[in-house]
Amino acid sequence: MARGRSSSTPPEADDRPEYRVEALAKGLRVLSLFDERRPTWRVTDLAAAAGLPMPTAYRLVMTLAAEGYLDHLPNGDYRPGVRTLTLGTAALRSLDLVELATPKLQQLGESTGETVNLAVLSGDQVLYLVRMRNSDLVHANIQVGSTLPAVHTSIGKLLLADLDEADLLERITESSFNVPHGPNAKLSLGELAEELGRIRRQGWAGQDEELMRGLRSVAGPVTGPGGRVIAGVNVAVHARDWSTRRIDHELLPAVLATCAEISQLVMAGRGA
Repeated sequence: MARGRSSSTPPEADDRPEYRVEALAKGLRVLSLFDERRPTWRVTDLAAAAGLPMPTAYRLVMTLAAEGYLDHLPNGDYRPGVRTLTLGTAALRSLDLVELATPKLQQLGESTGETVNLAVLSGDQVLYLVRMRNSDLVHANIQVGSTLPAVHTSIGKLLLADLDEADLLERITESSFNVPHGPNAKLSLGELAEELGRIRRQGWAGQDEELMRGLRSVAGPVTGPGGRVIAGVNVAVHARDWSTRRIDHELLPAVLATCAEISQLVMAGRGA
């Protein structure tokens, strides 16, 4: 049977060999190797994993880096660049999790009057899927698709606490801490380990001027099948307005209630 085609589909979109751009296909093959378990690669390893000659892989990586799709790290590794996040923003907005969570996050933002975020773990970063800015926070540049170091954020620490030790050690290295941070930041995994254990036991995480001066937040878990933590929700506030005691008493219960509602929707696979 001949393959059908919508009348709105141009002939150029046909899956025909003559329309295949081999260099583009190879570049996409290289990009597809980056994932949460291995967020950084060396060119030699990319060449081997993609089955490409080293000169070809090198040219592809240089091109992707020049166009902003890869970043060159000081240690020689490469990681996905900002352009890849821009490409993914439209897809992020259509994720089932975002669709299920957004009404509940709006309610949380309206009831607290503060900024609400939904994020997931990506390598040693947290990737923001939803951001509802309801106050003039000092960190104004975060938006959907933005990433921040997991070790200095409430959502990040919450998600890291749910990892097994092998995964944690693979994701978090010395370079994970070698980023701008606030006055109370932990500066090594050894310093952070005790807090991760406490987060695991209590089921929520706080951040007290660790990401930057003047910013506090509290985060709760969104869970999926088997109780696995799949995302985190937090409320971020000005430290000048919110003591940690006030956060624990006024914001934490609301965050945890919202997370429980979203988790139920995820398990049911539908909105409510």
